[in-house]
Amino acid sequence: MRAVELKLKQASAVLGVSPKDLQNLVQLKVLRPSRRDSVYRFDAALLLEAKLAFYLKESLGTSTEMLARFTEALSDTLRAQSPRKAQYIWLRSRPARGRETIEVRIPVRNLAKELEQQLPRALIHQDLPRGRKRPGWKREFRQTLQAAAGDLSGITKSQINAAIHGYRAQRDRLPEISVGRAKRQA
Repeated sequence: MRAVELKLKQASAVLGVSPKDLQNLVQLKVLRPSRRDSVYRFDAALLLEAKLAFYLKESLGTSTEMLARFTEALSDTLRAQSPRKAQYIWLRSRPARGRETIEVRIPVRNLAKELEQQLPRALIHQDLPRGRKRPGWKREFRQTLQAAAGDLSGITKSQINAAIHGYRAQRDRLPEISVGRAKRQA
């Protein structure tokens, strides 16, 4: 993975989550980015940790405390080996009273590839201070609106509404849960 150092807003754009969601994980100590000049800095390894944390949160709906413990355990493994080499990482959790472990398989190579593909988004989402506008922002905004209007020519309002509804249905879909049965050993 490339060597990067992104601010929170840029990291959230790369991860495809809102800056507030990423900030919540930092404040709840699920993620521990370095801090310089009062700004959180996310490197490539921490971006992958964040991607895994959001993946676990989306898949399992775990509590913040458990998510922090899972992420901490995974970060040690990720720092020890390259995410490109390992296709899957298994996360095992044993209840306090010594019962059977629960095992979750995480597709770390696929998540690392996704993250690599999303890194160019950081260039689009420059982390500018609030209230300051770049020179020429009105012209850029007008050009973007004109290009969007051109792209939407010939599309009806009902088609736009159907696309929005489809996107929201996909986004709000619950995770799929399946059960596998272990073969008995003789």
